[in-house]
Amino acid sequence: MTIRDAAGYPVSGATAASLTAWEDASHQLRCYVGDPVAAVDRALEAGPGMTMAYVLKAWLHLLGTEPSGGAVARACLDDARALPATDRERGHLEAIGALLDHRWRDAGRVLEDVGAAYPRDALALQVGHQLDFLTGDSRLLRDRVARVLPAWSAAMPGYHAVLGMYAFGLEECGDYLAAERHGRQSVARERRDGWGWHAVAHVLEMQNRTADGIAWLRSDPDAWSRDSFFAVHNWWHLALFHLDRGEVDDVLRLFDGPIHGARSTVVFDLVDAAALLWRLRLRGVDVGARWESVADGWAGVAGASNYAFNDWHAMMAFVGGDRPRAQAVVLEALASAAGAGDDAGAFAREVGLPAARAIQAFGRARYAETVDLLRSIRSVAHRFGGSHAQRDLIDLTLAEAALRAGQRSLAQALVAERGARHPESPLVRLLARRAAAIPRASP
Repeated sequence: MTIRDAAGYPVSGATAASLTAWEDASHQLRCYVGDPVAAVDRALEAGPGMTMAYVLKAWLHLLGTEPSGGAVARACLDDARALPATDRERGHLEAIGALLDHRWRDAGRVLEDVGAAYPRDALALQVGHQLDFLTGDSRLLRDRVARVLPAWSAAMPGYHAVLGMYAFGLEECGDYLAAERHGRQSVARERRDGWGWHAVAHVLEMQNRTADGIAWLRSDPDAWSRDSFFAVHNWWHLALFHLDRGEVDDVLRLFDGPIHGARSTVVFDLVDAAALLWRLRLRGVDVGARWESVADGWAGVAGASNYAFNDWHAMMAFVGGDRPRAQAVVLEALASAAGAGDDAGAFAREVGLPAARAIQAFGRARYAETVDLLRSIRSVAHRFGGSHAQRDLIDLTLAEAALRAGQRSLAQALVAERGARHPESPLVRLLARRAAAIPRASP
């Protein structure tokens, strides 16, 4: 008898027990809660011939961009290739192989084709959506989901996640009204959907609706933080709302508590910790010894250079923690990666290496150099991934460097640009006062 998953697709090598565990792992991944790796391991114990269990385990170890994840994913791919597979499953295996070879965009393209042929494949959709995020493809973040919407309905398991993904794609494309609506619908259907909470937080961040953002995330933190491996990022969003309001004490409490209190060494958690401290540094806030534990966390992966966006944040930690040797390791790794012809090389070459050099230059008070480096990449910075909110750190650092370099005209232009998007922002008003105080250049 053919065993089919909740979407109605055949699942090679599955048993009833392995499919139950696999569906549990899939639900946890869609909500970013629990321990989907443990659940998929149960699926493999119950059905060692289940091809999609190896597929899911491989994706779980690749999507976090952890340097150590590749070896596990490679073993899963090798095991799965020895098993029977449907056309859909072979598509997943091809995409995994492409990503292991650092061909990020090829992996996403393969999953586009899987989604077109099998639009209810929630795993292909979610992984593809994450790859679009990691490669900075805003349009496909939206349109990959839009393509499959007609095949989904509210009665189908996982529909909440489709809404949440669509919300984030809409937000990254600037359609804030529709994004907020879909994000709130996602959470209304599944209150534990961390991505749906996250999508609405992004909308409110982009619109500088700080009071609404604080109210949104504080309305039910148990839903998006309890037993969630995405919790740190949503706490980070809450900290950004407080920071824009100048509520530094609240930001530091969040950093010392749910953002970095546990000293997580998960790469994505370290990204958030470094990014938040760097924002505080730009404001002249003394964060004491907080840089030390963040730099310690990055020390183990400083030379991996498998994803340049991460290396950029590692450089922030090593500059903040005053670790020149670690800074050199990051730059050497990025320079080496930049010579490769794959996507990881492009990320490093086009954005990552100059972005990391700019952070180092800022730390050494070479502000004019920082300005030159960041101006050269800001229009193409999406090419090394991340969201608009994360890459905003490029603009913030550029503006601060222009102020400290005494470049009055540029500083005022950058502040006016930001003020057009965030006219009510206290930060914009502060930056405008500082720019106006820079002496005019002699005629």
